[in-house]
Amino acid sequence: MLSTALPDHDVAILRDLAREYAEVIADPTQQEKIELWQALNRLEPVRPMVRLSNSAWDQTLPESAYVCTDEFCREQERFFRWHLYMWQNLKDDFVYDDAVYVPVVIRTASWGVEIDAVRPDHSFGAAHYEPVIRTEADIEKLHLPTTEVDWEQTERDYQRAAELYQGILPVRKRGMVGTWFAIFDHYIQWRGLGQAFMDMVDRPQWLHRILSLMTAGELAKLDALEAAGALSLNNGANGTQGVGPNGLAFTDQLPPPDFDGVHVRSRDMWGHATTQIFADVSPAMHEEFALQYEGRYLKRFGLASYGCCEALHRKVDLILKHVPHLRKLSMSPWVDVAAGAEALGRRAVYSYKPNPALLAGETWAKEHVRAGLREVLDKTRGCAVEIIMKDLHSCHWEPQRMIDWVEVAMDLVESGAW
Repeated sequence: MLSTALPDHDVAILRDLAREYAEVIADPTQQEKIELWQALNRLEPVRPMVRLSNSAWDQTLPESAYVCTDEFCREQERFFRWHLYMWQNLKDDFVYDDAVYVPVVIRTASWGVEIDAVRPDHSFGAAHYEPVIRTEADIEKLHLPTTEVDWEQTERDYQRAAELYQGILPVRKRGMVGTWFAIFDHYIQWRGLGQAFMDMVDRPQWLHRILSLMTAGELAKLDALEAAGALSLNNGANGTQGVGPNGLAFTDQLPPPDFDGVHVRSRDMWGHATTQIFADVSPAMHEEFALQYEGRYLKRFGLASYGCCEALHRKVDLILKHVPHLRKLSMSPWVDVAAGAEALGRRAVYSYKPNPALLAGETWAKEHVRAGLREVLDKTRGCAVEIIMKDLHSCHWEPQRMIDWVEVAMDLVESGAW
């Protein structure tokens, strides 16, 4: 009987699932994959790495698959069932967390304005943002948000998990490990999409004032977490972290030699930035209204990744100008693959993102997927490549498509097609 008030039925289920998961993380292939990710992130000539990041769990494991009744236990159950499903079915290069990680509880206050959004019923549907910053005077509403760490709640969460999994899995606390610096993507939620773009032309100095304030706020949050000891290494030392849009962050090049082994600083970590809304904005405007601020933020980190869904093949040199320690660059489904490869070379990981619509359509053509990936591998020959299938919100209720996609991708990269 646990001292915490969790149902005995749920506890028994979670401990059984934890025992299954412990066998997964003990498998020697985990270390082999870690070493491959480390080599890729050193930009060495290893095979492309493959990952499928599934967001279509409603079509993969229905609600009836979960049997825990307590809310906390049900979330734990999801973690184990999701990862056991991946291990049993998706034979990609994912590496599984080597412990149960309890997040440090971090609370960040408001900027002083609240987003007013009209959202559809579907969780992945598009939202409409009503402007809450309507005039130039409304900038006075903004103030730097404060960041606090709740160590007491963190300790309670930790003790509950440690007792639950005692003798089966290690349990560790984990501070902030991921960053997502995307201030313009945030700004449009205050200003409205069309008006935000017009601001770059009509009132650029006012816009720069807001972007400078937002950058200062993100840097202040980083300072607060660093001072509070609430940052954690994201090089693989605290489990499997993705950096940016899902490429894995395993590296033996972080932390630097002056790390004291205890107090994690931002320069001991990977950082990430993106301005997805600038997909069709000119390189000059991208530099003026995004990269100069992203560069200020990312210089705080030891290594950096950049980008998500925006097409960046025409902006590679500008990104490297502002982020010279770039190590991963996202190449979305809308890039010119060959142009991006020529521009990037082996200066950073070419993080290719296939179009997830391939798995969501009415028909599934496995050989079409093979031909498309082979063409990408041909065009990126000589680059350091990872292939990340992400934003997969639907597999057309046919999970076998995901299994097939991984089989095709792994067959290509392991057969030397790259």
